[in-house]
Amino acid sequence: MADVKLTIAGRPYDLHCEDGQEAQLLQLAAVVDEKARAMAGGTEVRQLLFAALMLADDAQDAKGKIEKSEPQSDSLRAAVALAESREAAARDELRAAMTREQTALKELEAARQASSAAAPSAPPSHDRALLQIADRIEALAAKVEQLP
Repeated sequence: MADVKLTIAGRPYDLHCEDGQEAQLLQLAAVVDEKARAMAGGTEVRQLLFAALMLADDAQDAKGKIEKSEPQSDSLRAAVALAESREAAARDELRAAMTREQTALKELEAARQASSAAAPSAPPSHDRALLQIADRIEALAAKVEQLP
C-alpha cells in the first residue's frame, strides 16, 4: 500500500492506495479540489458538497452521452459487418471470374494450337470468331481487374 498526501479545499488528507495508483489518486484529488475552490465563500463542508454535486452532474451528463451514442455505434457495427460480408462475396466472385478467365484462355490456346496443327490456313470466318472470343475474354479480364 502506498501513502498519498492530498490537499482538497485547503485541507490536507492522508490516504492509502494500492501501489501504482498514486498518480491517479492525485489527479482525481486535483479535480475535486478545483471544483471545491470554484465555490468560494462557503464553509469547507459546503464547498465539498457543491464539488460533489458538480462532479455527480458531470458524471450523469457523461453517462447520458454514452447512452445516446450506443445506438449509433450499434448501427455502425452492423454497417461494418455488412460491408465485410459484401467484400467477402465480391472476393469470391472475383476468384470465380478469374478461374473462368484462366479456363477460357487455356481453351483458346488449345483451340489455336489445334487449329494451327490441323489446318494451316483457317477460313477467315474462324479467325473472326477467334478474334471475337479473344475480345470477349479481354473485356472480361478488364471487368475482373476493376472489381475491389
